[in-house]
Amino acid sequence: MAVRRRRSPLAVGGQGRTGVPIRSTPPTRPVPSHPCTENKENNVSISVTRRTLAAVLAALAISLGITWTGTGSQAQAAVPSTIPLTISNNSGRGDQVYVYNIGTLLSTGQQGWADASGTFHPWPAGGNPPTDAPDASIAGPANGRAMTLRMPKFSGRVYFSYGQKLVFKLTTGGLVQPAVQNPSDPNRNILFNWTEYTLNDSGLWINSTQVDMFSAPYAVGVKAADGTVKNTGHLKPGGYNGFFSALRGQPGGWANLIQTRSDGTVLRALAPGHGIEAGALPANVLDDYINRVWQRYSTSTLTVTPFADQPNTRYYGRVSGNVMNFTNASGAVVTTFQKPDADSVFGCYKLLDAPNDLVRGPISRTLCAGFNRSTLLTNPNQPDTSSAGFYADVVTNHYARKIHAQMADGKAYAFAFDDVGNHESLVHDGDPQTAYITLDPFN
Repeated sequence: MAVRRRRSPLAVGGQGRTGVPIRSTPPTRPVPSHPCTENKENNVSISVTRRTLAAVLAALAISLGITWTGTGSQAQAAVPSTIPLTISNNSGRGDQVYVYNIGTLLSTGQQGWADASGTFHPWPAGGNPPTDAPDASIAGPANGRAMTLRMPKFSGRVYFSYGQKLVFKLTTGGLVQPAVQNPSDPNRNILFNWTEYTLNDSGLWINSTQVDMFSAPYAVGVKAADGTVKNTGHLKPGGYNGFFSALRGQPGGWANLIQTRSDGTVLRALAPGHGIEAGALPANVLDDYINRVWQRYSTSTLTVTPFADQPNTRYYGRVSGNVMNFTNASGAVVTTFQKPDADSVFGCYKLLDAPNDLVRGPISRTLCAGFNRSTLLTNPNQPDTSSAGFYADVVTNHYARKIHAQMADGKAYAFAFDDVGNHESLVHDGDPQTAYITLDPFN
């Protein structure tokens, strides 16, 4: 299961958009870190509005008023209340690293943070205007060193920053996280990134995410009971600089997604939805492709088979004017979509909203993946899960294309439903012994 969130697989108590309070239930607008919840066995997407398995598990548990217990007593007993989290600093940078572990305590639904021992601390009440959150930072390892913390049963994020502590605020609605697409955000000139995870009685899910931005490189991993370690998120050698170089060379405004500090430090590239929001990327950047898709399916049928283990469950899309209608095998209309804009496509929300159901949500996440990967014109049978044909159109999500091209294993969470077809950078184990975050070199 992978969680999708609006512009990042966010694993902090549901899908909360970055820069807004994190609540214990998903908001209307998706967020990574996110990062849709997709059942990998049957291709079901239990989508929450924003990027990653970790968040959806928490949101479902909280909304149902239960604690996740796994599939049996053996799964329950396998996962202790905290597990080790080893953070290794291979960045090559001399800056002080600060680490934050924030999220939702799954046993109670409370929002808060964990210290180095894994002890939970609830956030105090916030205010209006927002008040400063308690300093939840943990001094991280120096370059070439490692340290081990304890990770509690959270749906959460682990932030890390270089050289400066991050600024978190509390409103009456909850925690306000960094939103660096806003030029006045206090974290705008800080080099930082985050990973997302859920640890519960069924195990650990942890992923790297680029749903909101591409920034300080890192990888995640988990050690199983037999000693094997699964990793994901590493860039190819030279991949960090290679991504920024490729984005700078992409015409059409894509280079404007890159944010640089006054001292020349490259801080990040915003995800394209945030780029539109910030005025850095044209709002019509996908119009040509969207128009061609609309024209094609006004005279032909788009077939969506959202569940891999239910090949006879199919929905058929045809365009009429500004609307794409989907019918079932009986010919009854089951859902309709207005013609989306680029922001809806990049964020997998708004006109491509994906509710937590078994019809519209699965169709929407399939459309979202098809639009971002530009496969809707080359394959009328969706989802197209083979990466061979992804991003081949001249009009596509070039941000996602260039990220995947630089990943060592080809996997990333470059948009909210990048888990369609199992192309997301997520690892899972039902009996995790240790979690890992590796801060990688900036090369």
